[in-house]
Amino acid sequence: MTKKPWSKTAKLGGKLLAPSILSADFSRLAEEVASVEKLGADWVHVDVMDNHFVPNLTIGAPVVASLRKATKMPLDCHLMVENPEKLIPAFLKAGADGITIHVESTKDVAGAIKMIRDGGARVGITLRPRTSLTEILPYLPDVDLVLVMTVEPGFGGQSFMHDQVEKVTRLKAERESKKLDYVIQIDGGVNRETVRELGDADCLVAGSFVFGASDRAQALRDLS
Repeated sequence: MTKKPWSKTAKLGGKLLAPSILSADFSRLAEEVASVEKLGADWVHVDVMDNHFVPNLTIGAPVVASLRKATKMPLDCHLMVENPEKLIPAFLKAGADGITIHVESTKDVAGAIKMIRDGGARVGITLRPRTSLTEILPYLPDVDLVLVMTVEPGFGGQSFMHDQVEKVTRLKAERESKKLDYVIQIDGGVNRETVRELGDADCLVAGSFVFGASDRAQALRDLS
């Protein structure tokens, strides 16, 4: 499988910024995405929840297809769903640039990775905060992105879990020692205070901190 690493060049400087539409106004989603694109965001982060793997229900592939027409930014889709293999083809068809799956969500992680790769998208892997990092280590050579959850998946607006920062440090060390090239992404409770702990991360996902800000330009600058 040929890897397709994400560009690590952020338009605002230090970090790739991926505002999460979970906190956007869904009644005017195209406008919301256009606003952060204009201000220098790098990716659009799409949280997909199925009310099974996590206790919430969000959006499906049709919304991604609509977003694909509305923005040139990469669509970074985080599937918090059981048996992601059933949904991966639909998100690929909808135009997802990258698809991230949970190691806990499928009995065939390698098969799901191959499905994403063969479909032409970039591959991400993630884990719940209470899952040991050892569960994803075997898959690191085959992915383009590793997402560290600093909240429990399923809801926006949660408090940052400081004990998860250690995973970022370990992932950076693993990347250097094995000469790998995945992007380290953080999602959950990211704001102007918690970003100080995230120097080893490459990409920051932020929902309410960006979309809920009175000055979104300043919010993005605070994270970069």
